[in-house]
Amino acid sequence: MNKLDLYELLRSHSYPGRGILLGRSADDKKAVIAYFIMGRSENSRNRVFEETEDGIRTKAYDESKMTDPSLIIYHPVRTMPNGMVIVTNGDQTDTIRDDLLEGHCYRHALNTRTFEPDGPNYTPRISGVLKPDYSYDLSILKSMDGDPSCCCRYFYEYDAPAAGVGHFIHTYQEDKDPLPSFEGEPRRVAVEAPDAKTLADGLWSSLNEANKVSLFVRYIDLATGAADTVIINKHQ
Repeated sequence: MNKLDLYELLRSHSYPGRGILLGRSADDKKAVIAYFIMGRSENSRNRVFEETEDGIRTKAYDESKMTDPSLIIYHPVRTMPNGMVIVTNGDQTDTIRDDLLEGHCYRHALNTRTFEPDGPNYTPRISGVLKPDYSYDLSILKSMDGDPSCCCRYFYEYDAPAAGVGHFIHTYQEDKDPLPSFEGEPRRVAVEAPDAKTLADGLWSSLNEANKVSLFVRYIDLATGAADTVIINKHQ
C-alpha cells in the first residue's frame, strides 16, 4: 500500500483543524508523535503550547482576549509513569489517563465521552496512545453525519509500524460551513524526517498560514527512551 505525502496532504487542505500523527522514523530508531492545532476565530487563534512536567498544555497567548476557555484550554499531551504517551485534541487526555491509572483501557475511557458540544460542527474528539512497546492506538468520536443524537466511536490499533510509516488523523474532512467530520481510516503517511526539528519545520511550513496556531513534535529513542521535543507557536 502506498504511503501518502503528509506535507502535500496538509498543503492541499486549508483547515484540517487539529491533527495527530503517530509512527516510526525512517531509520527505525525513533517513535514519532506530532500534534497541531489550527483556528479560525480570534479565541481559537489566541493560544500557545507550553511544556509541562508530563507533556504540554494550551494556554492563552493574551489572557485579556480569552472569551471562552472551554474546549480550547486543555492538556494535549501527557506522559504516563510507564512511558505511555497520550495525545488528544481535548480534555479526554485526562479521561484516558485517569482510566489507565485505574487499570482500565483507553477504549473504556473514550466510551464515556462523545464529540465536542460545539454545534453545528460537533468537532470530533481525536485521540492517540503510544504504548511502552511503541505500538499505538488512534481513535475518533464523531457525530453521525452531523446528527448529534448519535455518537460514532472508531478505534484503530496498530502493532509497531515499519520504518518510515505513520498514521495521521485530523478533525475536519473539508473547509466548509459547517465543518464536516473526518471520514475513513487514519491516513497512512510517509515519515522521512530524520529528527524532530526537520519534521516540525516541514509540518509547520505545510499548514495554512492564516489558520495554523501551534505544533508539537516528539521523537523518542526506541533503545533509550530519550525524547527530543520541538514546539512551534505562531505567537512566540
